[in-house]
Amino acid sequence: MGKPKKKHLPDLSHLAQPGMEILVRVTPKASRNAIELGNDGLRVLVTVVPENGKANEAVRALLATAMGVAPTHLTLKRGQSAREKLFVYSVASRS
Repeated sequence: MGKPKKKHLPDLSHLAQPGMEILVRVTPKASRNAIELGNDGLRVLVTVVPENGKANEAVRALLATAMGVAPTHLTLKRGQSAREKLFVYSVASRS
């Protein structure tokens, strides 16, 4: 998966709040990379196959791009091998 283009993604910058939990439904092996906003929440489509965590990383990168943050600020809390995933946004504090 190449670097996602911001112009094709919805603006999810409002989700970039420390401690924010983001529930997404993932569709791997899709025909395109996209994020869709629906009545039932966020739906993330990625072209990557779900093996060895590749799809999880693709989802994390796509979400981070739409939010305007670094992918390292998103942690997969639940759903390693499920379609329903819970990401948590966190910013490491500098001491």
